[in-house]
Amino acid sequence: MAPSTKDQRPSVKDDDTYMALRESGASKEKAARIANAKANDRMNPSKKGGRADPYEEWSHDDLYAPAQKIGVDGRSKMAKSELIDALRNH
Repeated sequence: MAPSTKDQRPSVKDDDTYMALRESGASKEKAARIANAKANDRMNPSKKGGRADPYEEWSHDDLYAPAQKIGVDGRSKMAKSELIDALRNH
């Protein structure tokens, strides 16, 4: 049996949601944020997690700003598809 996320990441409050989101391709940060929000009775997050359009509908310049904010190395030389991958896998 695989170790639970609580053994690896004590800040994750809902292991099942976290693991399901990770398996569906969500980044560690996004999966943890949604899992913790679902575990909080005062919050009601959607599966998608937000209202923004999918990255595929963003322009290269629109993708560059969040990549810069999170510190993606090599972002200035990345193609749009590479920026999308970097943002999703951060």
